Amino acid sequence: MKTIINGRLIVPDANGDFTICAGAVNFDEKIISIGAPFDGAEIFDAAGAYVAPGFINVHIHGAAGVDAMDDEPDALQRLADFLPTTGVTSFLPTTMTMPIEKIHRTLERVRAGKNFSRGAKILGAHWEGSFINKKFCGAQDTQYIMPADFALIKNFVDVIKIITVAPEVAGLDFINRCHGAGIVVSIGHSGATYEEAMAAIECGANRVTHLFNAQTGLHHRKPGVVGAALDSTANVELIADNVHVSPAAQRIVAKCKPRSQIILITDSMRACGLGDGESELGGQKVFVKGNVATLADGTIAGSVAKMNDVLKNFCTNTGLDVAAGVELVTKNPARELGCFDALGSLEVGKAADFTIFDDNFNIVRTIVRS
Repeated sequence: MKTIINGRLIVPDANGDFTICAGAVNFDEKIISIGAPFDGAEIFDAAGAYVAPGFINVHIHGAAGVDAMDDEPDALQRLADFLPTTGVTSFLPTTMTMPIEKIHRTLERVRAGKNFSRGAKILGAHWEGSFINKKFCGAQDTQYIMPADFALIKNFVDVIKIITVAPEVAGLDFINRCHGAGIVVSIGHSGATYEEAMAAIECGANRVTHLFNAQTGLHHRKPGVVGAALDSTANVELIADNVHVSPAAQRIVAKCKPRSQIILITDSMRACGLGDGESELGGQKVFVKGNVATLADGTIAGSVAKMNDVLKNFCTNTGLDVAAGVELVTKNPARELGCFDALGSLEVGKAADFTIFDDNFNIVRTIVRS
């Protein structure tokens, strides 16, 4: 038996909204009780820091010199070992637009990695790329973009939890088949009109990948993908690194969308955690300076942000209190993935995944269920 004491616990109130309370958390592989500490338990002293559910990152390509698509057999394990230092206890390794055989090999490794015995837990994969619009490719390699074909993914429906597509390229039939197979379909790297995006949302693609980035923006006569995202119940990913999305745009999203429909992500690449210098993303050279990563032509590439950084930025920029902000990296992604009954909040019977952080959002300790 183990117990966390002296923490500011971030727990759901009677309405399910996260709030802060005092008390102890008793656990083994799951949370046993919240309240008084058990006698004789192994003690973890939070020393006044926040105790939150473990963070969930549903869009991450890599960090610490590792990419989710590296063919090295230990690559995903190394990524899983690093992520708890950023507060992440569960994640979706995310693919890039690369040869289909390489994507399939990655998904095979993700399938095997769901059984890792240490580090952040792999919940499945996020397939980003392949079925996107070349004009909105961002840092994706256009030579590997292809027509959508369910046959290419049918052997991995047990692994793919989210798939990002451009609806004007993939088509509504493909979206329907993915949605019917239990895959969360997300609109991204898309030149869709407002009408096309709304049709896709109504068809089951009720989600938008890295809102504002690599998609049609909001224009008063052509609302585009961003307009559809803000004018619907679609969940939206947000890279709150203050590079991909400005603080002002983050505030606009917070005013337009209920917080239950906002999911913070890092979209980080292998350069995350390594500092300035040359790196790589999807087979292309990337140059990192400070918190900005670009391709050789200046195109903003994946981020180098950590999950505790984007949470801090969003709370600071929008004025959202810490407890409510934590929902955007725990409860919301867990609900979207259909696993909120098992993780994503501090409640009895849920996974013993904890992120302990201080007032500056520095990670003090991360505990991942064994």
